[in-house]
Amino acid sequence: MRIETNRLIIREFIEADWEQVQAYASDAELVQFMEWGPNSEAATQEYIDRMLVSQKQTPRVTYEFAITLKANGLLIGGSGLHIEEYQQASLGYCFNRAFWGQGFATESAHALCEFGFSRLNLHRIYATCRPENVTSARIMEKLGMTKEGVLREHMFWKGKWQSSFIYGILASEFSLKSEPL
Repeated sequence: MRIETNRLIIREFIEADWEQVQAYASDAELVQFMEWGPNSEAATQEYIDRMLVSQKQTPRVTYEFAITLKANGLLIGGSGLHIEEYQQASLGYCFNRAFWGQGFATESAHALCEFGFSRLNLHRIYATCRPENVTSARIMEKLGMTKEGVLREHMFWKGKWQSSFIYGILASEFSLKSEPL
């Protein structure tokens, strides 16, 4: 499976990707708002192994992709949709800090929303972020997602109770022809 945008190729992970994923998955600052990490090499290899298995599932419920630069094939991050009941999916993304602030997360997330609504026939896509992660919240807003609420202290992670903002968008609200802002 392969999706192209103006600047990116969004493709299935392959086994050899683990080292490029480890370059960002082991970054403590990058993962400060994530529900995982920082990763050891073994944890990243295990993640890649799980993604290779998920590619063969029928029906497939996990669509995790490597995000690469169209210009040179460099893997700069990952993004995915996780299918749930009632034609819904959660959206996630994570990028190497060297590529933050260049619109790659918004561009790839928009492409995944388009994929989810047009090819997977999803009704709703949602995403969450820690309230302190204003950049991620802004990405969701650029996608046209609506802030639906706050999940107050819904998980205990990294030594404390964590809250999350939840954003969502319906198929009827998403413009397949529009480009991300």
